[in-house]
Amino acid sequence: MRKASFSQRVRALIGARPRLSLALALGTAAWFLLPIDTSLLLRALLAWNVTAWTYLIGLWLIVFSTRPHHIRRHAVREDESAALVLALVCAGSLMSVAAIVIELALANHGAWHVALTVATLLSAWLLLPTCFAVHYAHLFYLADPAKPILQFPDEPAEPDYWDFLYFSFTIAATNQTADVGIASARVRRLVLLQGMLSFVFNLFILGLTVNLAAGLLGG
Repeated sequence: MRKASFSQRVRALIGARPRLSLALALGTAAWFLLPIDTSLLLRALLAWNVTAWTYLIGLWLIVFSTRPHHIRRHAVREDESAALVLALVCAGSLMSVAAIVIELALANHGAWHVALTVATLLSAWLLLPTCFAVHYAHLFYLADPAKPILQFPDEPAEPDYWDFLYFSFTIAATNQTADVGIASARVRRLVLLQGMLSFVFNLFILGLTVNLAAGLLGG
């Protein structure tokens, strides 16, 4: 089988991920519609927030509306681009946090920058475990049903997105896997990656919270 070219992969990604495509389009529009005197760093942060929140809303609409027997269909359609999307989200989230640190160092801690900081950190923190949860769900439903890669305590026949969100957000908030068993080396590596990223994010959030509080109280 001939390997797909980069342009073919991009077209496949756009076709399989309409929510991501819409989020990227709106973020790009926000970048170009901002006033010309807006700094590149601030422009990037605002465009990130438009993209991230649009994509988050789209993902959560899927969570609320998708039944377990439909998750497998989503998994098959989006499987080829899943790793690429997860890598893009991880990279974008890390860069957004780094950008907000630089922006706060260069700007005054006014109400506008506090609101931007909160929105950026919240979007990055929510986006990571949400995307990991969707990826865990897709890996689960693409695996052999006789050998589940995740073992939930009540052993539901068809776990829904909420089960995978529970698993993912527990890792993000506590760096633990709670009461869900892992029976796949691939998933263990993903959990390790998510745990490391979550640890870094939680440190950033703690540090920025202290920094903002000191700035507001001192200013």
